[in-house]
Amino acid sequence: MLLPVTNSFSKPIPTIIMALCYLGALFLLTVVVKTLPIAVVYATWSGLGVFSVAILGYFIFGQGLPWPVILGLFLIVSGVILVNSFVEPKI
Repeated sequence: MLLPVTNSFSKPIPTIIMALCYLGALFLLTVVVKTLPIAVVYATWSGLGVFSVAILGYFIFGQGLPWPVILGLFLIVSGVILVNSFVEPKI
C-alpha cells in the first residue's frame, strides 16, 4: 500500500520503507517455506495478498468493492482456509 505514496519512487522515505517491507515479507516467506509445502505457501501468499490489497484499498483509498469483488474475496479466503486445512508441516 506504500507504492502510491512513493509517487513513482520520487519520495525517498516512503520508497525506503516500502523496500524494507518487501524485504521483510520475502524473508518471512522463506522462513515459512521451510516448514510448509511451497504450493500451499505461495497460494496462501497470493490469495491473502489480493484480499489485503482490496480491503486496504477500500479503507485507505476509498476504492469500491462491488458485490462480485466481495464474492471473489470470499472465495479466495475460503480457498486459503480449505488449502491450509489439509497441510501437515514438514519437520
